[in-house]
Amino acid sequence: MLLDFYKYEGAGNDFILLDDRANSFPSINHDLVKQLCDRRFGIGADGLMLLRSYPGYDFNMVYYNSDGRESTMCGNGGRCITAFAQKLGLIQKKARFMAIDGEHLAELTADNYVRLRMSDVHKIEAGDNYFFLNTGSPHYVTFTTYLNDLDVFAAGRKIRYNDRFREEGTNVNFVEDCGDYLFVRTYERGVENETLACGTGVVASVLCACLQRGSDKITHALPVKVLGGLLQVSLNRNGSAFTDIWLEGPATYVFEGRLEL
Repeated sequence: MLLDFYKYEGAGNDFILLDDRANSFPSINHDLVKQLCDRRFGIGADGLMLLRSYPGYDFNMVYYNSDGRESTMCGNGGRCITAFAQKLGLIQKKARFMAIDGEHLAELTADNYVRLRMSDVHKIEAGDNYFFLNTGSPHYVTFTTYLNDLDVFAAGRKIRYNDRFREEGTNVNFVEDCGDYLFVRTYERGVENETLACGTGVVASVLCACLQRGSDKITHALPVKVLGGLLQVSLNRNGSAFTDIWLEGPATYVFEGRLEL
C-alpha cells in the first residue's frame, strides 16, 4: 500500500495530513499511527489527521495523537487541516467542517494564516491556583512567573498523572501574564511531552486570563506567545460563558511525500 502524506505545522505544532475521502486508511491501527508520528523511525509529528467526507460539510477532521490514539479536538490541527483542504481544492477562503466536538468554521485570511472558530465554553472550574475547563480538549491551567525557567515536562507530567487525571489524562498549561500578551507553555497528553504550541491550550489560557483579570470582553485579538511562535485569540464573555471564540495564527505547508506500508 502506497501512502501519500502531507506535513503541516501551526506555530511549531506539527501534523501529518492524509486525504482519506476514500476511507482507505486503516484508522483502527494505532501502532501504524504511532509509527508514522515517530520522529526517529517515521515521518515525525505531534499528531496525524485524516480528512474525510461528511454530508453537508466541506470535510470531516479525524485526529490522532502521536501515541496512536484518536483524540479530542486539536485547535492548531483544525487550522492546518483547513489549509490542507484549500490545497486539495475543496475550499477557497472559508470552511465549515465537522470534528469530534462538533461544527467549526474557519477562514484563510492571508497566505499561511488561518482563523478557526472554537466551541463555546460555559463552565470553568476555579480552584486554588488553578483552573480546569474543556475547550474541545480538557485543560488544566495555572499561572506562574519566570516561565522560561520552568521544567514543563516534569511539572506537567506530575499533574497529568496525579490521582485525578491519571486515567483520562489532561493537558497542562503554564501561563505567564505579561500584560499586553500571554506566554504559554503546554504539556500535552497523548504526546506525553511539551509541544511547541497547543491551540486548545492557548484558548483555555486566554479564557482563564479573562477570569483572572476580570475582563468582560476581548474586542481585539489577544497575542499569545508560545515556543513555536505567536497565536491570537478573540472572544466574547457573558458572565461565566464564553462565545464567539476564534483562534488564529500560521498554518504552514512543510513538505509532502509517499511511503510504502
